[in-house]
Formats: sequence, structure tokens, C-alpha cells
Amino acid sequence: MAAAVERDLPVGGPGREGAGTDDEHVLVEGLTAGYDGTGVLDVDRLAIRRGEFLSILGPSGCGKTTLLNSLAGFVLPTGGRITIDGADLTDVPPHRRGLGMVFQNYALFPHMTVAENVAYGLRVRRVERADRIERVAEALRLVGLEDYARRRPRQLSGGQQQRVAVARALATRPAVLLLDEPLSNLDAKLRREMRVELRELQQRLGITMVFVTHDQEEAMSLSDRIAVLNGGRVEQLGTPQEVYAAPVSRFVAEFVGAANVFEGVAGDGGELAAGDARVRTGLAGLAPGRPAAVALRPEKVAVGAQGTAVPEGRGSADGVLVYRAFLGDGWQAEIELAGGASLGARTAAEPPLPGTQVTAHWSPDDVIRFAGPEDAGAGAGAAGHGAR
Repeated sequence: MAAAVERDLPVGGPGREGAGTDDEHVLVEGLTAGYDGTGVLDVDRLAIRRGEFLSILGPSGCGKTTLLNSLAGFVLPTGGRITIDGADLTDVPPHRRGLGMVFQNYALFPHMTVAENVAYGLRVRRVERADRIERVAEALRLVGLEDYARRRPRQLSGGQQQRVAVARALATRPAVLLLDEPLSNLDAKLRREMRVELRELQQRLGITMVFVTHDQEEAMSLSDRIAVLNGGRVEQLGTPQEVYAAPVSRFVAEFVGAANVFEGVAGDGGELAAGDARVRTGLAGLAPGRPAAVALRPEKVAVGAQGTAVPEGRGSADGVLVYRAFLGDGWQAEIELAGGASLGARTAAEPPLPGTQVTAHWSPDDVIRFAGPEDAGAGAGAAGHGAR
């Protein structure tokens, strides 16, 4: 995309000067939606800040696209409301919401030129020709395609087609730009490049973007905040750092990045009995005899041959190193604990050879503890789950 432009594309739409606050630019309250009588979405409350890049992250079938389509007006909710700057848009048709949409397959018209595709939304809105020409040129400059105006979609690369789709949405000067996995059709290298360009564009314009993805790395690298969906509900809303370092549930811990999760019964001195495995968590607050669940990120785990001194105060677990692989910037290792439980590690130092008895250890500050019966109620029979 263009490195710089003379003038940013103004954004707005109905209600730009309405009653909504910057922290509640878009507000979703009590929103339920589904298909053929089956509920898919049940969002209690989701407030999107003005000018933020919010990613909606979750597995297939969790309601991500349904939420985006509800915001766009393509899915009629069965309950709740959606407001933008205080204006209730729940029953407003899509073309009157002042929003832009970028679809997964870009939805470009093959018989139209790039300029005609970008102008399509303006023509539907009956924007005057002179203004339309100016807006199309401005949008194409923003995405660095001003020299491609006369080409047709088939003459463009995948990345260029994605830029055209973004330019078409921006040309209408939306209050909010909605993006439904727009990078999923690109190869890995181009996908990484487009992430950077999309984020730079969003920051330059100051536009509110809502981005749907199932790719954790994509969400982490692009977002101001991430809303993690699970079963149609918002499981956690926070910055990428908060969601990764302080997940509120086992689901979030395992879905966002890799995690070692251990469930069982707490013993004395912070020990956790997870099946036959004994994990010395290093935590002081575990109540003996009570169910508990903890998680560890693989990069927080160090590995040494058994018998090597473990620094005082660190948590640890003993096992057999069963797998290791060099990743270029470090090593991945898998340790089998008693009872078949496993613990994954990513270390800068080369781990011992497979078959070696080892001790894994970590700082108690890096242990993620889950609270509540939903996360900690597995009981004594549960085993640890290695990093994915």
C-alpha cells in the first residue's frame, strides 16, 4: 500500500456526532442470533472503541461471522441491539448503516475495471459523478493502486485484489470497516506483508476496524484488542498481551497460542496431582485437597538433565524427554511425565537427547492459574495436556 498520502480519507457515516462515547463507538448488548431456530450467538455486551482494531477470534462454528454479519445487517438478530455512536441500527438495512465490508473472497465484479469496482458502492448511493471520481482516486492512492485503475480483477495478484476490496469499502467513507477473514486466500508470505499494510492503513486513517479471523498469529499481530469467542459467547476481551499472558479460562489458554494445561487435586507445598504425574507448580496459594487447574506457556519452560540443580523457588516436574526439534531460533521439546501426561517446551538452549531423564522447571510468576468450578473441576483423574 502507499507509504504516505497527501490527505487521509475522511471517515464517518450516520451518527458520527451522536451520543456514543469513544469507548462505546460500537456497542453490542444482549445480542442473540441463529439459523433455522438454532442459536449461534449470545453476546452479553461488547463495546468497540473508536479508532481501534478489534479482532474477533475463535474456532470454526463459534459465531465469528454471524457476529460480523449481524453488525453489517446481513443477519437479523433474534434479540438485543447494536448501536453506533448511540444510534440504534439493529433494524436498519445494511445499505443505510454507514459501514464498509470486505469479504473473504473479495467479491469483485470480474467484468468491471478496478476503478469501476471501487466506484460501485458510490454509484449505488448515487454520489455525484465528480465526487465519485475524486473518492475513487483517493481510495486507490491509499492502497497504492492508482496506476491499476483500468485493469480488471483477473489481471491482478491476490494481494492486489484484496487492496481493491479494501479501497471499495473505504471509498464510501464508512463509520466502521468490517473484514471477514480477508487474508485467508493469500499465501503465507503475502499474508504477512498484507497484515503490516492493513495495520498501517488503519492507524493512518484512524478508522474503527472489526476483523474476523481464526488465525491466532494474525489476531495477535494486528489487534489493539481481541475478543475470543467460544460457543457464541465472548470468553475474553483484552489486549493481545492480556489474552496471551492472563487467559481467563482453559479454552482461551489452549486456543490462543500453545499451552500446557494440568488439572487435578492440589497437595502440600503447591504440588498438583494430575493423574499419576506430580507437578510442583511453585505456587503458594493452592488449597490442599481442592481441585485446581494451571497452565504454562512452552517458552516459559526450561529443561535440564535430571539431577541438575533447579534454582530455589522454581516450579518443576520430572519426566523423560521423548522428542526434540531445532526450529532455527530455538528448540522444541516434548517431555513425558508419569501416567503419560506430556509437557512441551521451547528453549534457546539445546535440550538433552531423547530418552534422557530430565527435569523441566519454570518461574511461579509464569504459571497461569484458573479459578472457578468450570476450569478447575476436573478432579484427580485428569492428566496434563502438552503444548499444541
